[in-house]
Order: sequence, then structure tokens, then C-alpha cells
Amino acid sequence: MRVRSILQGRKRKGKMSIHIKDSEDLKTRLAEAGEKLVVIDFMATWCGPCKMIGPKLDEMATEMADSIVVLKVDVDECEDIATEYNINSMPTFVFVKSSKKLEEFSGANVDKLKNTILKHK
Repeated sequence: MRVRSILQGRKRKGKMSIHIKDSEDLKTRLAEAGEKLVVIDFMATWCGPCKMIGPKLDEMATEMADSIVVLKVDVDECEDIATEYNINSMPTFVFVKSSKKLEEFSGANVDKLKNTILKHK
């Protein structure tokens, strides 16, 4: 019973993160975000540090669903987007608000990720 109520609570708070399919999908999601902070997580399924920090970012996305949107870009599926953003290592986090890039950093640093989100949201 408790698990069900926890899962239902998550559903009410919003999606954890959105998996981007292609460039058009990314453009649409950025436009839909409006004034919310968008965290673009450039990751790969084979990347160990990405697997470590991914669930932490999902938790933050759920907790702050009213003020942030998390978009996940698999660099192997969306090479064109990774090239456009000059991604050289994973994970790389790009922070965008109102279609303007605010900041970016690479590495699975949970504290830095959380502090950067709090700084810009």
C-alpha cells in the first residue's frame, strides 16, 4: 500500500525527465518550458558516471517539477544535438532558461548539479 501511495505522489508532481528523440523534439521541449529552468543531461547508456548521477537528477526533477524541466539526450542516438552543443564528455549538463544558455559543466558531481540548479531556478 505504501509503495502505491509513493508512486501516485510522484505522478502528481510531474514527469521525472524527458528523453529527447531528435532535434525537433528538443526545440519543442525548450519552447514548452517557457520560463522554467531546463537542465539538458547529455548522457550515454554505457557511461558509468551517467548511470550514477541519472537517478539523482531524476529525484531533483521530481522534487522541483514546478520550476525545472530535465531533458535527457543520449549522445549515441542524437549525435547531431551533441555536436551542436560541442559535447566532448559525459555526463555534461547544459542549463537553459528562456532559450538562453546560462551555464554548463561536465562530470557526475551531485553537489555541483544541485547548486547550479538552485542558482538558476
